[in-house]
Amino acid sequence: MDTYDLLTRNASEVVTDEELRTVAADPEGKRAYVGYEPSGVLHIGHLLTANKLIDLQDAGLEVVVLLADVHAYLNGKGTFEEIRATAEQMKAQFVAYGLDPEQTEFRYGSEFQLDEEYVLDLHTIALETSLNRAKRAMAEIQSGETITVSHVVYPLMQALDIEYLDLDLAVGGLDQRKVHMLAREELPSLGYEVRPAIHTPILGDLETGEGKMSSSGGVTISMEDSREALEEKVNAAFCPPTPDPEGDKVNPVFQLFQYQIFPRVDRVVVERPEKYGGNLEYDGYEGLAGDLESGELHPADAKSALASQLDTLIAPGRERLEELRD
Repeated sequence: MDTYDLLTRNASEVVTDEELRTVAADPEGKRAYVGYEPSGVLHIGHLLTANKLIDLQDAGLEVVVLLADVHAYLNGKGTFEEIRATAEQMKAQFVAYGLDPEQTEFRYGSEFQLDEEYVLDLHTIALETSLNRAKRAMAEIQSGETITVSHVVYPLMQALDIEYLDLDLAVGGLDQRKVHMLAREELPSLGYEVRPAIHTPILGDLETGEGKMSSSGGVTISMEDSREALEEKVNAAFCPPTPDPEGDKVNPVFQLFQYQIFPRVDRVVVERPEKYGGNLEYDGYEGLAGDLESGELHPADAKSALASQLDTLIAPGRERLEELRD
């Protein structure tokens, strides 16, 4: 797989393709980042973007992980001391999951976001950005939560982070698209260059296939899940053999194989008794999805293989989490 294909593998969107091809043509020394608010144990959303970071490292890029402690504070996630403790825990989990510590730079937002130059730039962006534009770029707010001024400042800081971390590429889920568009609109007014962005998919709700799989509501998969918990969650997952004709639902089992498993493994073995045809082997997502849709592969057998593969991927992080808690 060439560098461009590796950078774009499983991406939902690239902004812009021409800019990303420039990065792919000469990846050495290029820096890409994802920002994470330190808010708890890593869950499937973190791990999906972490898979993309691993792709970028395999392509030769340096990866910056922003442990956004100031953002977490603005979002009411605790004191700085509490947030820092969570951030240290998350850092250890990312390394256990597979990020190369030699190619990963972990940064705290408070290392630069409180400096005078940054704060003055933040005020300048605030002057240039309408309230409605900032509100459109805000991260999702939980239903019923009161929106504060800090929530509006949050995306303006995210835009500035791209400059102050000296980046060549930004990565995030599709829910970060409006922030990256805000950065493209406003950074040039400060004399800063725009950077390309890669947006990863949003996983559907595990039980229904509707909306978004979320750690704040519904069922999600996290790095602290035991093998038994994974099996229970995956066995209960929404998994119709054919796509939703109206397009309102996705198959989260399909998605987890496509975006979580096959980027990390070369082969998946689905174990079945001989009386049901024996084991099946797949070297890519398309073959597995095709057999599910045709009926050759039963959803229950696919779920069993998925739970086993997820357990293998998150086991090192789960063990590291247990060590940190002891």
